[in-house]
Amino acid sequence: MANQTVRPVAILGGMRTPFCRSNTAYQELTNLDLLGTALDGLVDQYKLGGEHIDEVVGGAVVTHAKDWNLAREAVVASKLAPSTPATTMMQACGTSLQALMGSAAKIAIGQCESAIAMGSDTVSDAPVVFKRRFAQRLVKLSRARTLKDKMKVFKGFSLGELAPQPPSTNEPRTGLSMGGHCELMAQTWQVPRHEQDELAFESHKNAVKAYEDGYHDDLLVPCAGVFKDNNIRPDMELSKLATLKTSFEKSSRGTLTAANSTPLTDGASTVLLSSKEWAEKKGHKVQAYLVDAETSAVDFVKGEGLLMAPTVAVANLLKRNNMKLQDFDFYEIHEAFAAQVLSTLKAWEDDDYCKSALGMEGALGSIDRSKLNVKGSSLAYGHPFAATGARIVALLAKQLSETKGKTGLISICTAGGMGVAAILKSPDEIE
Repeated sequence: MANQTVRPVAILGGMRTPFCRSNTAYQELTNLDLLGTALDGLVDQYKLGGEHIDEVVGGAVVTHAKDWNLAREAVVASKLAPSTPATTMMQACGTSLQALMGSAAKIAIGQCESAIAMGSDTVSDAPVVFKRRFAQRLVKLSRARTLKDKMKVFKGFSLGELAPQPPSTNEPRTGLSMGGHCELMAQTWQVPRHEQDELAFESHKNAVKAYEDGYHDDLLVPCAGVFKDNNIRPDMELSKLATLKTSFEKSSRGTLTAANSTPLTDGASTVLLSSKEWAEKKGHKVQAYLVDAETSAVDFVKGEGLLMAPTVAVANLLKRNNMKLQDFDFYEIHEAFAAQVLSTLKAWEDDDYCKSALGMEGALGSIDRSKLNVKGSSLAYGHPFAATGARIVALLAKQLSETKGKTGLISICTAGGMGVAAILKSPDEIE
């Protein structure tokens, strides 16, 4: 029977491929290619060749039908022991953080000692399928036995059935894109465009400095001849951002542009986690500990902001851990859109929202913006949907490993009106 005493869950570190804008450097690669590269990068970094890991969990958002067993295929193709089991799962942009949460729970109660959470996405290799009507004909054709039966399958056929159906990231319940929904949030929370542009500018500036400082040297594994993220703009000028056309709302109300929204991105990331005992036995340094995590959802179909669920997840974490929003030294808020980050911050500062939507006694208050995404975030690095959570965990864990007595908060919005959040602490806070 598993240990009923909850154990601390150690984050040992992570590795990822450089992130690249879709249809650029990785246009010939698949999710399996990217995930395999990131996984073997982790294996090499932490000397796991031939090692059995108790479980590997991860997945991708934009996938082909053949990728139903993506995580296991990545493991089999990797340098890990073939005895390592793997599970494929998906929770949109929260995939790899949700994967980590599930494995962490098992480690905490003694069901397993080690795990890897991971995620990959490539829009460059997006599945394109036929219309449903034609697909049904093909199924019937495979079952037809005679030429006459096969001819009957195509009765009433029209060339329009051959029109390809590319994948869509629009919300099925509303028909709106994530950007369209975020425009509504920007209007609700009165987030002006210049604030969004300033946040995007800061993200790129921080990411550029992180690269100049060599911060990513032990977080990245080269892939297809690429050694760094290709979305970062070291020459970005704030004044030029104001000249860009809006991307989703074309009227004068539009505020979201290509610069203050994340681009479609290809890439993969991984995180190694374990019990403290396993880390000590294998000689691995603990970078951080996972304190708690939460997933949440809002009713965006009836008007709640599609990307506002992280406000709920964070509020629940604060209640459960008897903490204040200001108790953190680092805030990693995923920059799906600058407007999403700013709407979240404004919501936490709003007394009525915190009372009615979050069940708090009053406003959570403001944060010290100098502690927000200090190494840059998704607007600069890019956002391969399922890979973002693991990227953020690895980056934050490294920051916490370098400073004593520090605590970090992760907040990630996802499609479907969901949010995932987590609290990490530096090792000396736990040990």
